[in-house]
Amino acid sequence: MSPKLDKRTSLFEQIPIPKAVVTLCVPTIISSLVMVLYNLADTYFVGMLNDPVQNAAVTLAGPVLLAFNAVNNLFGVGSSSMMSRALGRKDYDTVHRSSAFGFYCALFCGIIFSLVCTIGKSPLLALLGADEVTVQATAAYMRWTVTCGAAPAILNVVMAYMVRSEGASLHASIGTMSGCLLNIVLDPIFILPWGLNMGAAGAGLATFLSNCVACGYFFVLLYVKRDKTCVCIKPSRFGFRKEIVLGVFGVGIPASIQNLLNVTGMTILNNFTSAFGADAVAAIGITQKIYMVPMYVCMGISQGIMPLVSYNYASGNRKRMKSAIVFAGSISVGFITAAALFFFVGANSVVRFFMDNASIIAYGVRFLRGFCLGLPFLCMDFLAVGVFQALGYGKKALVFAIMRKIVLEIPALILLNHLFPLYGLAYAQFSAEFVLAVAAVIELSLIFKNAEKKEKFVEDV
Repeated sequence: MSPKLDKRTSLFEQIPIPKAVVTLCVPTIISSLVMVLYNLADTYFVGMLNDPVQNAAVTLAGPVLLAFNAVNNLFGVGSSSMMSRALGRKDYDTVHRSSAFGFYCALFCGIIFSLVCTIGKSPLLALLGADEVTVQATAAYMRWTVTCGAAPAILNVVMAYMVRSEGASLHASIGTMSGCLLNIVLDPIFILPWGLNMGAAGAGLATFLSNCVACGYFFVLLYVKRDKTCVCIKPSRFGFRKEIVLGVFGVGIPASIQNLLNVTGMTILNNFTSAFGADAVAAIGITQKIYMVPMYVCMGISQGIMPLVSYNYASGNRKRMKSAIVFAGSISVGFITAAALFFFVGANSVVRFFMDNASIIAYGVRFLRGFCLGLPFLCMDFLAVGVFQALGYGKKALVFAIMRKIVLEIPALILLNHLFPLYGLAYAQFSAEFVLAVAAVIELSLIFKNAEKKEKFVEDV
C-alpha cells in the first residue's frame, strides 16, 4: 500500500509552476544559505583571533570536508533521483529500497572515510599544503570534523536529499538548518578566548556536534512520519538489487566524481596559494566562503527543482518539466548576476568584515573580484547538471564535470598562475564557466527539443 502522498502529488502534477518551484526551492535555498552562514561563521570567528595560522587551518582542511560531498552526491543525489523517478511511475517498492540502499551505503562510507583519513593523517596533511607552521592547527580542526565527524556530516546531507525527493523540501531544510544554526551558536563559545579558547579545533568541535543534531532531527522525523513517508531506512529493505544499484550509481557516481574533481581543483588552488604565505591562504579561504553565498543559492535552485523535474519526466509530462527548468533558470541568472555586481563593487568592505588585516584585505579584494566574473555563467552549469541528474543522465553530468575541472579549470590554474603569479588563480574559474555556460544552453535546448518530439509523438498516437 502506497503512503498518503496526495499533497505532494498535487505539488508535482497540478500546482502552477511558479508556486511549485518556489515551494520546493525556497526552503532549499534558505537551508543552503544557512549552510553558507555556518561555513562563514567558522571563518568569521576564527578570523576574530587575528591569527592567520588558525584561519589557514580551516582553509587547508576545506578539500577534505568538500570530499564528504563525493559520498553525499553518490548516495544522496543518486538515491533521491531514483526515488523521484520511481514516484512518478508510482513504483513505491523501488522508492523504499532506493532510500534504504542510499542510507546504509552512506553510513558505511562515512565510517571508512574517517578511518582512512585518520590512519593516513600525516601524508594527507602534507598533500593539503600544511607546513610546519600550520600543520598542528589543521590536524586539530580535522580531528573533530573528519575523525569523529565524517559519518554524521555525510548522513545528515544524504537524508535531506531523500526527504526532499518526495517533495518535503521544508522538512529537509529544517533538518539541515537545525545543525547549522547550532554551529553558529557554538562557534564563538568554543573558538574565542572568552569561551573555551580552542581556536580552529573549537570550530571543528562545533561542526561535529551540529551535524549530530541534524542527524537526530531526521531520525525523529522518519520515526514520526513512518506511515506517511516513502523514505525507508529499515535494514530489511536494504539489498543489492541490480536495478537499484545501477539506478543509484548511474547518477551518483558521475555526481561523486564531479565533487572529487572539485576537491582536486581546490587542493591545487590552495597549494599554489600556500607558496605565498599564510596571509594569502587566509585571504583565498575568506574569498571562497564569500563566493559560496551566491553559489549556494544557485545550487539550492538546481537541487530544489530536481524532484519536480524527475517526477514529471518519469510521468511523461514533458511540458511541465520544461516550464520548471526555464522558470528556475531565469530566477537563477537574475539573482547571481546582481550578487556578482554587489561583491565586485563592495569587495573591500566585504573582505574587511571577516578580517581587518591590511595584507589579507589586499589579497582578498583582488581574489573576490576575479571570482565574481565567473558567477553569472556558473548558474547555467549548475542548472544543466541538476537537470541531467534529475533525468538520470549520469554520463552527461560526468562529461560536464570532466570539462569543468580537467579540461578547463585545472589547466587554467596552472597557466594563469605562471603568467600572473597568485592573482591569475582567481580568474581560472571564469574561463571554465564561460565555456560550460555555452555548452549548458546547447544541451538544455536539445533536451527540450527531444521532449517536444516525444510529446508530439504521444499525441499523434
